[in-house]
Amino acid sequence: MKNQHDKWGKAQYAVTAPDGTGTIIIVNGRERWALECLIEAGVDGCTPIKNPAPRWSHYVWLLRGDGVEIETIHEPHDGPFPGTHARYVLRSKVDPVQAIGEAA
Repeated sequence: MKNQHDKWGKAQYAVTAPDGTGTIIIVNGRERWALECLIEAGVDGCTPIKNPAPRWSHYVWLLRGDGVEIETIHEPHDGPFPGTHARYVLRSKVDPVQAIGEAA
């Protein structure tokens, strides 16, 4: 029986940088979750305000370490605690290859 955490198991992605260089990465857990959020968001990107998670900046840091190009745009926000927040936009082309353990 699979539990909800199995959804974020290891998966492979083909990453192509804007300069055309490419690599295969393996991610899981919140790093995989963040990558899939960025893929789904496209050019609009993701913010911790609309995609709440405890450590967005850390997930982005991990993905950048894997060779994924992600732009950080600083945006102002109002409210009782005005300031800025980050919008993360995927600049690499990323395609799923196959989840580890899946049949071909």
